[in-house]
Amino acid sequence: MNSPGEGDGGARIEPPYDSPGYASSALRRPTWPLVIMPERLAERHGPLFDAERIQGEVTDLTSQHRGGEPIGERIVVSGRLLDYSGRPLAGQLIEIWQANAAGRYAHAADRHPAPLDPYFSGAGRTITRADGSYSFLTIKPGPYPWRNHPNAWRPAHIHFSVFGPSFSERLITQMYFPGDPLLDYDPIYQSIRSEKARGRLISAFDWETTRPEWAIGYRFDIVIGGHLATPMEDL
Repeated sequence: MNSPGEGDGGARIEPPYDSPGYASSALRRPTWPLVIMPERLAERHGPLFDAERIQGEVTDLTSQHRGGEPIGERIVVSGRLLDYSGRPLAGQLIEIWQANAAGRYAHAADRHPAPLDPYFSGAGRTITRADGSYSFLTIKPGPYPWRNHPNAWRPAHIHFSVFGPSFSERLITQMYFPGDPLLDYDPIYQSIRSEKARGRLISAFDWETTRPEWAIGYRFDIVIGGHLATPMEDL
């Protein structure tokens, strides 16, 4: 699962640890050289994820709470998890988390004065199928202020976490929506050097998965490694 992080002419596509526009990266980035720890067999080959080990896949984020439905635009987010050669990666754990339609996370640390939605928790998980596919029914998240710079707003986005065959192999990225004007002003999105690589973080409207009179479909394929790799956040 570890991506070489190269594409578009061989340049690294991951954001640099220190991105001047992303103010908190000055505090979060490592200041000492990376120390390579020897890996043991258990760290490389376990645990394996499957439907039995992951009890209760959560693919419908709109029906997690009894008594009501979340407010907002219903959307279907689906795609495939692929390796650098286009082969599907089956049996991998994909987790998502996001803000609600008002741009607020169901988390104690989020103090944005937007309303919380008692019927939306904003987190889901699933196991990729034999063809590498996954699908979630959720609510389109709203943008939110984040105080990085004057009048700073994060574009609407959904966080994705992809696990390999062990907990030591985890990749995290973000999915954005087409036509969002805030992308041009977002230093996190803009910290990716390659314009083509940035574009691979933007989902595409998907007519095939759009449900009549119910939900708009968006497609977001995730590619691990190779020149078409999806940009990931270095952990």
